[in-house]
Amino acid sequence: MRPINLISLLLFLAAIVWVLTLSEKTVQQVHATYYSMVSPFLKSGSSIERRAQEFIKEVEHSKNLEKQVSLLEKNLGTLQVYKNRFHELEKENSELRAALHFKERTRFNVITARVIRRNPSTWWKTAIIDRGQESGIGVQVPVLSYGGLVGKIDQTTEGMSTLLLLTDEACQVSAKIEDTPEVGIVSGIRGKIGQESSLKLRYLSKEAPITKGMKVYTTGRGGLFPPNVLIGTISAYESGSFDGIATVTPSVDFKSLNIVFAITDQ
Repeated sequence: MRPINLISLLLFLAAIVWVLTLSEKTVQQVHATYYSMVSPFLKSGSSIERRAQEFIKEVEHSKNLEKQVSLLEKNLGTLQVYKNRFHELEKENSELRAALHFKERTRFNVITARVIRRNPSTWWKTAIIDRGQESGIGVQVPVLSYGGLVGKIDQTTEGMSTLLLLTDEACQVSAKIEDTPEVGIVSGIRGKIGQESSLKLRYLSKEAPITKGMKVYTTGRGGLFPPNVLIGTISAYESGSFDGIATVTPSVDFKSLNIVFAITDQ
């Protein structure tokens, strides 16, 4: 046997003999000393274990919350779809009621149509509607909106028609000013995106008694447009060398044009 092993064995035997020779009180003191030394480590281990268990519970709780949040987000998205669809149906219903009311109170036989396309670069010039020859709409048919005169049909095919707007320079209408004998020709002014639509009323008397706010109506001359349809209101008047020219604000909001009415029988 190696010397170091022999020494270790002798020390171990000596320790056993020493322990056996100790009194009961001394053994209790040794135990107490041992437990007092290891007690902080036992408590620390218990605290760490408790915190680990609490952390595991928090992780599991967070996962449950994450699942609940994901489910709520999914349900919220579904509700948003239903909400948007509800608003669309509500808008369509409102438009249908307004169109029905217009058809009931107008003196013309009209066909309701919806604007389905407009060119952003020429929004003031033309619009495409979703009614055509199959609905009895022909070329040169006058078109109205809730506010008044919109323009006339320029081209028509099956299922759609091109509407020449009153704000286009090519659309000219014989017009009169309320409470005056003044009669002239209304035509559009080339517009720009974002600008308000406006019209020019030409060939008025140089000293015509025209003031801002007066209403402008169709005269019915020429047979194309029916008489007494509202066109707009005077916003400015200028007396020129030979005649007077008035600026007219249309009664129709051409930027947000949506529902129109084509006159089928005047």
